[in-house]
Amino acid sequence: MTVAQALVEFLGRQYTVDRIGTEQYRERLFPGMFGIFGHGNVAGVGQALKQWQATDPTLMPYYQGRNEQAQSHQAVAYARHTRRRATYAVSTSIGPGSSNLLTGAALATANRLPVLLLPSDTFATRAADPVLQQLEMPHGYDITVNDAFRPLSKYFDRVTRPEQLFSALSHGLRVLTDPAETGAVTISLPQDVQAEVLEVPEEFLAEREWRIRRPEPEAEDIARAAQLIREAQRPLIIAGGGVLYAFAQDELAAFAEATGIPVGNTQAGVGVLPWDSKYSLGAIGSTGTTAANALAAEADLIIGIGTRYEDFTTASRTAFQDPNLKFVNINVAAIDAYKHGTSVPVVADARKALIALREELTGYRVEGALEVRTAEEKQRWDATVDAAFAERHAPLVSQNAIIGAVNGAMDARDVVVCAAGSLPGDLHKMWRVSDPYGYHVEYAFSCMGYEIAGGLGIKRAALDEAARGAAENRDVVVMVGDGSYLMMHTELVTAVAEGIKLITVLIQNHGYASIGALSESLGSQRFGTKYRTLDKQTHSFDGEQTLPIDLATNAESLGVKVIRILPGEHVIDELAAAVAEAKAAPEGSGPILIHVESDMLIDAPSSESWWDVPVSGTATLESTQKAYETYSAHKARQRPLLG
Repeated sequence: MTVAQALVEFLGRQYTVDRIGTEQYRERLFPGMFGIFGHGNVAGVGQALKQWQATDPTLMPYYQGRNEQAQSHQAVAYARHTRRRATYAVSTSIGPGSSNLLTGAALATANRLPVLLLPSDTFATRAADPVLQQLEMPHGYDITVNDAFRPLSKYFDRVTRPEQLFSALSHGLRVLTDPAETGAVTISLPQDVQAEVLEVPEEFLAEREWRIRRPEPEAEDIARAAQLIREAQRPLIIAGGGVLYAFAQDELAAFAEATGIPVGNTQAGVGVLPWDSKYSLGAIGSTGTTAANALAAEADLIIGIGTRYEDFTTASRTAFQDPNLKFVNINVAAIDAYKHGTSVPVVADARKALIALREELTGYRVEGALEVRTAEEKQRWDATVDAAFAERHAPLVSQNAIIGAVNGAMDARDVVVCAAGSLPGDLHKMWRVSDPYGYHVEYAFSCMGYEIAGGLGIKRAALDEAARGAAENRDVVVMVGDGSYLMMHTELVTAVAEGIKLITVLIQNHGYASIGALSESLGSQRFGTKYRTLDKQTHSFDGEQTLPIDLATNAESLGVKVIRILPGEHVIDELAAAVAEAKAAPEGSGPILIHVESDMLIDAPSSESWWDVPVSGTATLESTQKAYETYSAHKARQRPLLG
């Protein structure tokens, strides 16, 4: 068989096995493959997929996409929703087809999410040289476009001889299924090698299981962590995405209930506790709640569980102000467990570590004053969000009220999706989540254009769950601003082609609201962030005349059902009704887009926190001078080394 035929059959027979407590789960590692064909893969992987479609279409189902980057986003979103038990492979042509995957590779690796990228490459034999779209480098003729994947991938290999396929896939899947190392795995496939014939051992094509490792904590580490917790007066848990990937949310709830230690969560950790849990302070850091940030400032011990401590989480290292602060970090990845000069790094599975730590702390509970403080700050923030959701501006409404209306119209099991712009910060603060799968915001790379493609990947995972009887179906609601929509909305066509019911709430505010607000706070007066006609005399886009674009009609032209909500006094009620109408549509009816306009100048409630973005140290603009004074004051509170 050819290299490509062996590749496809091999991928179709790979499974992950995962044990959570007494339950064991087994599922296909690759439920399918995305691909856009061109020279490089049309006669290789494309031929192999077609051949299997004719003989056994269940082995490796092929799915179309409209952009290679969007295909990788679908795969990553699928992986996150399945808690890294499954993902998709993505095949591309050479040249621009391959380089379109670079952003997807960076996103996957930054988020620690598995995706298998199979970019085609130029001829290994150089028989036809240079070929169309080949990159020629005079100082290194073996360099191709695909070498750009090396720093973006957790594993990279190039199969220049057919026999190399065996080890390349073995090493690649080892990394792909490793919770501590996972990310983008890129295997570069020269187009001539894909079509070459080789003898393939039967054992290579047999079914294989890849066990997801769940390492136990060291007893000494647990004992030391428990001692620090007992000695602390004001401990605080920061829960990240690692809690969810370890299926540890129930153990975290039991731990908080037993000890009384409050919990703040990162973007990836939203859903670790229901929003109304008495121990949940909600989001922490630059886009956090005042409740979580107030207790973080006073904490003398931070217990980080499954977090990589992004700068938003630590408010650029200003969130923690106790001079004697210590860290206990529980993480499956050593790079995160040792961050911030941790006093006790626990390199282990989050669920197993929480079980061991709760047993070690039998009889322990925080002082009553901390529980009272937790309840007071939580009540204050909940009232703040209630007021924001109740805002009624006209004719243009606030994004706060839009979020509240959508949140209220969705069921607890439904999933909200977002990635970039002002929405992620506002959702992190205010979105009320009851289900651990209910919140999916890509914020490690915060990639504009991820939203619709990512939502499609999540919906695929939800439909697969329902088909297996593993869970009831979920509606997936993408919330996206006009900026991100314009970056990449083409996968709506994919949803139309497959009849996938994906609900999109498109918020039109005629600009980049998030960066506009940031620009204003830095003294740059929202420069270059509005969608306006060009004043050629001043070469400015800062006028009041908005562009005559109609994104609702754009979506309709792609075959999407569109619900338009016009500005006025009843926008919020109409929006809630539109979401309910979209949810009532039957599965298989295709995508639905709800178009609503908002006022970008109405801010979300303050986090009473900070994010470090440098301000010009000298400037002639008075606005920049004032911004620098504010920046310097915040900078004085920054701690270069924590722990």
